[in-house]
Amino acid sequence: MSTARNRWQTYALGAAAVAALLTSTACGSGKDDGKNPAATASPSASASAPASPGASAAPGTSPSASASTSPGGKASPSPSGSGAPTAGAKPAARACSHDDLSITPSLWKSDSGQNLLITAANISGTACTLYHYPYVGFGTVVAGPLPPLGSAPSAAATLQPREKAYAGVYMYRGGERTVAVTALSMGYQDRAPGSNKDSAWLEQGLAAYTGDLNVGRGAKVTYWNKDLRAVEDQLFRPGKG
Repeated sequence: MSTARNRWQTYALGAAAVAALLTSTACGSGKDDGKNPAATASPSASASAPASPGASAAPGTSPSASASTSPGGKASPSPSGSGAPTAGAKPAARACSHDDLSITPSLWKSDSGQNLLITAANISGTACTLYHYPYVGFGTVVAGPLPPLGSAPSAAATLQPREKAYAGVYMYRGGERTVAVTALSMGYQDRAPGSNKDSAWLEQGLAAYTGDLNVGRGAKVTYWNKDLRAVEDQLFRPGKG
């Protein structure tokens, strides 16, 4: 007799729970005037049955169905979806070498030869970066490298094909004792400052571009910059460069 009573109490409690669940569902969905987008999504519905780790979607289920539902009714993207962050950043461009560049030395029209402009154009088919400042010397007369002038720009000079960058050489100051030079020697740094200093430098004559030049003991070279005006500021208006 006690066994029958216990079974009846269990059945009564189960029926009461089912009735409460039906009442709660009816109350939650009874009024939907279309003004609350989240009214059709119950926060407790997704929380009551968490997906087991590694469970895959059933056959025939669309990809969006496997995304979890947030309390606001919006599906949060799957980590493997298009909204997932890209792994790793875009690699930096390689350092420019002699083979990548066409170098043109020139003088400013209004200048007396105290400053030399070096224009580097990327003639390769891929991007490369001119790091820091060029190693500059003048053949066997001034071995170099000249020390840097001014401050480095905020970003390295990365050149796409056919793009140009500039560096200026402060040759001498007025009244300074100078020596005549006929050739320009150049080398290029890698990402690490001071790198490649012992690598072979390329030498080219100045006659076809500027003629013979004079250089003093205080000669310096600016950092590479894609902005020609910034180089001019450091050479002619040092207070602004």
